[in-house]
Amino acid sequence: MAPHPGGEEHVERFLTWLRVERGRAANTVTSYRRDLARAQEHLASRQSSLLGASGKELAEFIAALQSSGEAAASTARRLAALRMFYGYLVAEEVIEADPTAHLEGIRVAAGVPKPLTMDETERLLSSVTGDEPAEVRDRALLEFLYATGARISEACGLDLDDLDLRDRVVRLFGKGSKERLVPIGRLAVESLRTYLEDGARSALTPHAWRSGTDRTAVFLTNTGRRLNRQKAWDVVRTAGLRAGIDGEMSPHVLRHTCATHMLEHGADLRIVQEMLGHATISTTQIYTKVSQDRLLSVYRAAHPRATA
Repeated sequence: MAPHPGGEEHVERFLTWLRVERGRAANTVTSYRRDLARAQEHLASRQSSLLGASGKELAEFIAALQSSGEAAASTARRLAALRMFYGYLVAEEVIEADPTAHLEGIRVAAGVPKPLTMDETERLLSSVTGDEPAEVRDRALLEFLYATGARISEACGLDLDDLDLRDRVVRLFGKGSKERLVPIGRLAVESLRTYLEDGARSALTPHAWRSGTDRTAVFLTNTGRRLNRQKAWDVVRTAGLRAGIDGEMSPHVLRHTCATHMLEHGADLRIVQEMLGHATISTTQIYTKVSQDRLLSVYRAAHPRATA
């Protein structure tokens, strides 16, 4: 069977729809493009295409991914991209039936990261002790991530105009460019002031800016570019190693730790949902699962009839 014509055109229309109509972030659209290209490559090798694929051919594609050793989460994401693409094609009357309708879902183990204890958090935030500009920046970044529960993409995308250190709030742009205001704790504000006002950020600025987006960035690299996700991950990972924290340390662990500590200290679930920028409260509830052991221990210690 010859590849179906017009496939690339409809993929581009779909990606534009994702970005404009659904408000999906650039990184999400890029991931969908990559996933659809992977599927198209597989189908083309079998004389088929995205527009002409049958449910059986797509099931074989998913099976090939699973047998290749790809992580279940990655395969599940590719299947989700295909489902949304074909749902769009049906809605636009490009095809009559969705070939993914009868495909089985991919089981993905719940990957809730273990939050840091208060002692581990203190060690992490105290692990960067130097006064070099990059060290002052790293300290401010760590404090900011823990104080706000921001995603690493939100921290890297942060502009100077987004910060209000006087009123201790920050404007963050989450998934789908949704805007929200998040409070910043006093210690994080102090670290940000030190970084921004005592010369550390100025020392990182280049003689000539390479782009306007670099000029407005809060967090800069050693060469004066906007801090990217990879470098930010390195900052957090290195701090974790320096603090002697067991397990993989990542920005998401800090986000999870922020949410968990707030819930453990009495914060309302919906407040934490708003702060983290979750679309549904069910997502936020995942962060409460790791607190069940603590809940049981507190209950047994506090309830008059718990051990009677």
